[in-house]
Amino acid sequence: MSNQTTMTEFLLLGFSDVPELQILHFVVFLVLYLISLLPNLLIVTAIALDCQLHTPMYFFLMNLSILDLGSISATIPKSMANSLMNTRSISYSGCVAQVFLVVFFTSADFATLTIMAYDRYTAICQPLHYETVMNRRACVQMAASALISVLLYSAVHTGNTFAISFCGGNMVDQFFCEVPQLLKLACSDSDLSEVGFLIFSVCLASSCFIFIIVSYVQIFTTVLRIPSEQGRHKAFSTCLPHLIVVSLFICTGIFAYLKPTSSSTSGLVAVLYSVLPPMMNPIIYGMRNKELKGALSKLIVWRLFSKNKMSLFLLQ
Repeated sequence: MSNQTTMTEFLLLGFSDVPELQILHFVVFLVLYLISLLPNLLIVTAIALDCQLHTPMYFFLMNLSILDLGSISATIPKSMANSLMNTRSISYSGCVAQVFLVVFFTSADFATLTIMAYDRYTAICQPLHYETVMNRRACVQMAASALISVLLYSAVHTGNTFAISFCGGNMVDQFFCEVPQLLKLACSDSDLSEVGFLIFSVCLASSCFIFIIVSYVQIFTTVLRIPSEQGRHKAFSTCLPHLIVVSLFICTGIFAYLKPTSSSTSGLVAVLYSVLPPMMNPIIYGMRNKELKGALSKLIVWRLFSKNKMSLFLLQ
């Protein structure tokens, strides 16, 4: 396997070769997957069905939940399937697809969080212009522009990654195909363009991060000028969930990529940053937002009522 033309598959990191531990790995990942999947599905359904939540903030929250569903589904199911089948392999095309999906959903998540910061800035710092600036058409355009940009970025990033030659074998030191781990397998003279693209990606992410910081400096400055304590509390309560989610997203990413890790812990660290944000985001928003909690409660009650009504109908 001296270059990419002869590379037909990659071998992903396995958590254990013991059959019992592989079953345990499958069960743990299944539980984590369901914990991430179900709350995000509930949020998407509640926002879509409740007309009172058809506002810009909840529109972008619904987009974030959809992206979280995609993010968690791009990595965990393949690892679960490998555990059940007692294998570590992933095809070359499967690895390409996984890299594209991971880059797309991660980048789209960050782009959506950046737009949500702008939404909160407009709502608090320019309340008189909020309905004009953040109208339905503008929200759809911002979301669509972000997704199209991220789609192009992911395609270029993925193509650039797999344009390199792999001289370091096919052992990926991660439980899914990840760009930094793939670059470790590249020939020393073939990954310069990808390294340059990674530097560009860091600059792009830093720009979004700076935008979020500047937005919240403006938000906090405006909120502290509100004379009413109740008004300040209400303003802070609409921003706090988003701020926690952004902090969680960035901190887990920094911990994963900047903290030196051995091969024995790299898989656990990857689980942290790939599973924790999608799992915690709906919990953070659900716990801090009364309107969303009310919509979720009505949805659950409606589902239980419909199920009981159907059961009574079948018994008759």
